[in-house]
Amino acid sequence: MSKPLYLGELLLYWCPSCNVPVLGKECSCGTKTKQVTITPPGDIRPAFPYEIELINKISVEQFSAPLITDQRTVVLNKSPYDDRMEEVIVDGEVIGSIRFELEKLKWTLLLRINGARRIFDNVDYKTLKNWVVIDAGAEKFILGGASVLAPGIKDADPSILEAEEVVVLTHEGKVLGVGRSRMTGEKMLERGKGVGVKVRFKEEPAEITVPEGGQTWDDVVKANENYMNDFIERSHKFINNVSSSVDRPVTVSYSGGKDSLAVLHLVSECLDDYDLLFADTGIEFPETVKNVHDVAETYGKTLNMLNSGNAFWDSVDSFGPPSVEVRWCCKVCKLGPITQIINDNYDNGCLTFIGQRKYESDTRAKSERVWKNPWVGNQVAAAPIQNWTAMHVWLYIFKNDLLYNPLYAEGFDRIGCWLCPSCSVADLYRLRETHSEMEKQLNDYLLSYAERMGLSEEWVKHGFWRWKDLPAPLKEIAKKKGINLVPQSKNEYSLNFTVTTGYRPCKQGGISAEGGFDGPVDINRLELTRMLEAVGNSSYMEGVAMVTEDEDRAQVFASGSVTARSDSDKSARRLMRKVELSVRRALLCSGCGVCVGKCSAGAINIKKGLAIINDRCTHCGQCISVCPVVKFNS
Repeated sequence: MSKPLYLGELLLYWCPSCNVPVLGKECSCGTKTKQVTITPPGDIRPAFPYEIELINKISVEQFSAPLITDQRTVVLNKSPYDDRMEEVIVDGEVIGSIRFELEKLKWTLLLRINGARRIFDNVDYKTLKNWVVIDAGAEKFILGGASVLAPGIKDADPSILEAEEVVVLTHEGKVLGVGRSRMTGEKMLERGKGVGVKVRFKEEPAEITVPEGGQTWDDVVKANENYMNDFIERSHKFINNVSSSVDRPVTVSYSGGKDSLAVLHLVSECLDDYDLLFADTGIEFPETVKNVHDVAETYGKTLNMLNSGNAFWDSVDSFGPPSVEVRWCCKVCKLGPITQIINDNYDNGCLTFIGQRKYESDTRAKSERVWKNPWVGNQVAAAPIQNWTAMHVWLYIFKNDLLYNPLYAEGFDRIGCWLCPSCSVADLYRLRETHSEMEKQLNDYLLSYAERMGLSEEWVKHGFWRWKDLPAPLKEIAKKKGINLVPQSKNEYSLNFTVTTGYRPCKQGGISAEGGFDGPVDINRLELTRMLEAVGNSSYMEGVAMVTEDEDRAQVFASGSVTARSDSDKSARRLMRKVELSVRRALLCSGCGVCVGKCSAGAINIKKGLAIINDRCTHCGQCISVCPVVKFNS
């Protein structure tokens, strides 16, 4: 599991009188609130009816009863995890989490103690599922931190499967703990040897008191009136100060998402003269495009937009599917069009207010609130809601009854391109339910790509395509399931190469060049020939080669994708070109020896019909330009 990331103050409190979430230490009713312990970064948000239904659906599947049985204000907190995980907060406490488990490709509910009590207290536990009753003598050991051992099990639901979430009950049927089974229910009933349940949370049995429900989000807006007024006032001041100090036409970047909607309304409360900007990437949700036009009409403002059309699908065969590391699509479909929109409409550039917030990522937390966009040269960007959580945004939207994108109510917590590699696999599986034709288009392409690369359907199914170099937990899943992660090279190479460059849109600092060969690259051959040494110091790991040249860096992936990072567009392209040519040399080398005679350092030898660069290499790159492969195959 990923480590908690502190990006700002944890702002979730709860009013015991109103039984609603509050963004500070005192409710508008005058009651002192209590802080709710949540996992950082704490970008809390309301749960929509669909999400509450999902929580209850999972709960019924696992335990035969819903977790949330009446109207309550439910808060979700996205927690660090390999895919998507949300803490579920009700009545001022975390009662469980739901997470999408990549190994099982399904949602799982992980109960906390009071969540288990809400389901199991005051009912006959035998009418429910996934319970384990322990002997009286074992209870103190469980409370002391021990696992549930099979000899200490008095009774168990025989339908329990291995690695399922279970509730541990005392011999009297009271909730004692929650955890994950290490054997089946049938095996537990044999009371042999081994661990029956690995306990995650445990607590002395106690009666649970559930506060009265019925609260609405209008009640929450009222309870947070003082805090919201303070945040709104500070944002208004920021907008007025920046717009008066930057002598450029004012625009708002409206993406169809909640954050940019809040910024748009804040700007509308301060200024009369502004336009809207929207870059339609061509892979937007149809609901998003409609919302953008509807919102522009509602505010009566000029909408300057550009549609990238089929740019993504026209480019994907050249670059391969986008990944977290290789986001070529942002440059092709978004940043370029934004630049064109500004150049076409604002001779001297513009000031753009955007919906950036620090709780979204470490990079955005470190970002300035006003900055010059190095990719969109004629744009000064400013972030009025930098210090807002998602809860601030939603309360502001509810307070003003703003026209938000309906996809939020359908289970999508972030709105962007529908096939973005930064989406969770959970979102992609939800896409299958809400937009089946779009999901099929993506899946058909990925299956075709996987077949060309010698990768399996499981590689697609588990969302591994979203990474060039999988994080360690995902590698473990792949290893456990026997899923190959390294594209298989062929003896004959098709080395058509495409490249794009630009500012890194999701990570500050530097220019990135992203390119791709139209077939897999044999990383083992790169390592054997050490051709990348002609560029700089090279290193290798499974499925990826890296080369550094002074402060610049490039990576070559087995899929054929190549990335380069530098501080200027020119340097990034230059590095990319040298890496491209070095890859061609390695894969197409015939051992002719031309480079050997031209190397003044004596750093190249011919071994078994291949040119091999040795440790004498000074990285001068002279051998690249004399290679016949470079002259006749590029």
